[in-house]
Amino acid sequence: MTDSCEKAGCAAVVAADGWSAGGRIVEAIVLLGAPGAGKGTTAEGIVAAARYAHLATGDMLREAVKNGTEFGKVADGFMKRGELVPDEIIVKIVDARLVGGGKDARYMFDGFPRTLEQSRLLEACLKQQGGSLKHVFFLEAPRDLLISRLTGRRICRSCGRNFHVVNIPPKKAGVCDLCGGELYQRSDDQESTILNRLEVFRKQTESLVAHYERAGVLVKIDAAQHRDVIIAKVLELLK
Repeated sequence: MTDSCEKAGCAAVVAADGWSAGGRIVEAIVLLGAPGAGKGTTAEGIVAAARYAHLATGDMLREAVKNGTEFGKVADGFMKRGELVPDEIIVKIVDARLVGGGKDARYMFDGFPRTLEQSRLLEACLKQQGGSLKHVFFLEAPRDLLISRLTGRRICRSCGRNFHVVNIPPKKAGVCDLCGGELYQRSDDQESTILNRLEVFRKQTESLVAHYERAGVLVKIDAAQHRDVIIAKVLELLK
């Protein structure tokens, strides 16, 4: 087992040819982009058209905490103290999902990894399960467009569906089309916090983007395009 995987707590042992002892192989893709680049809506389109399990670390953390898993309890302690959950704990929660996948599992990571260290831990876990990172789709958009998208975003409190007051408006203002839940604006989607979020993303991911570019898996996509165009480009590369 590699040092990185041992540190992260990856579980599976694989044969030398990359296949796991159970005869399964894991394929993964990553959606990378600044807040507002459209990762969530792109992910929805990919899930609807292709056989990929959508893994967003925020959702996985909340699920692990809700289910009272071993690592969920540890993560909950950090979150209750207002601290960032360490990379090693996040990757252990991710690895638990990978281990539980079926034969020939395919996963789409949304917004993870965010740092070079997280990418190394994830790649080590994938390798231990006979897996590989097929593509990293980097959604790029001008800062002004990102700000406009974020300030107009609304999210359903009940089902988590994303809307936008201009681009994807609900049929009835403030009400989710899917479940009738209340739509709200997240506090971190207010302009006073957006500029800082974008700068943090830039600093965090500069080396990550360069790493994936060197590895030959980075695919840059103009996120200013319509979501259907973006989704179609991703799906074409996944064939």
